[in-house]
Amino acid sequence: MAIRIALAGKGGTGKTTTAALLVRFLVRTGRGPVLAVDADPNANLNELLGLTVETTLGEIKNELRTSVPESMARGDFMEMRVHEAMVEAEGYDLLVMGQPEGPGCYCAAHSFLSQALQKLEKSYAYMVVDNEAGMEHLSRLNMTEIDHLLVVSDASSRGVLTAARIAALVKPLQLQVSHKWLLVNRAPRNVPEALDQYVRETCEREGLEFLGYLPESQDIFELEVSQRPLWDLPEDNPFLKEAYGLFKKLIAA
Repeated sequence: MAIRIALAGKGGTGKTTTAALLVRFLVRTGRGPVLAVDADPNANLNELLGLTVETTLGEIKNELRTSVPESMARGDFMEMRVHEAMVEAEGYDLLVMGQPEGPGCYCAAHSFLSQALQKLEKSYAYMVVDNEAGMEHLSRLNMTEIDHLLVVSDASSRGVLTAARIAALVKPLQLQVSHKWLLVNRAPRNVPEALDQYVRETCEREGLEFLGYLPESQDIFELEVSQRPLWDLPEDNPFLKEAYGLFKKLIAA
């Protein structure tokens, strides 16, 4: 069974970039195969990984209304289409939820993805799930057991407080999480003492393990501006080495 790593956090904290960096770390350090899952309807993890997505789970949900052959059960058709929707890359695969078209509940798409994940994860060493802001979506995906929940915050007291509130949803949603981590992203090189104290007090109060700070990166910014994937970052890049150091701490826990 795959080790499940789920990312959460409010929008704009660099959560998806962190997910892409984590996928790269696992692949480049020989810890694959990895299943990357973009569970955010506003999907863009594929862009950071340099992959083109032809089909999403949201589109498959719509196909179930009109495109199932009479000779095939809906479940078999869904499983076939999910495998066709998988984007294969070296050392990892990507599955994207995407947006369903037209009106209707999105619960069916969550249900389909949940069923697919339960079967697929047996073939992978790690599963990295880039989640929508909040935590409710993990519950809808039926991901009741998570090895590592990585909550990403920006370098502000309000951001850290919001991250702690997101992590606190584990209990009411009845999620079983082995490790809850806080990562403060886009931090200044010299973190103010007051912010550092607040981060550590919040982690202690909320039962979070502090993973560390990731600095603002001009290299990451330039890649995003030029719409280039994170794989273009050279392996000896100082920022990348810092990220790898934090990820090693996470998987060693």
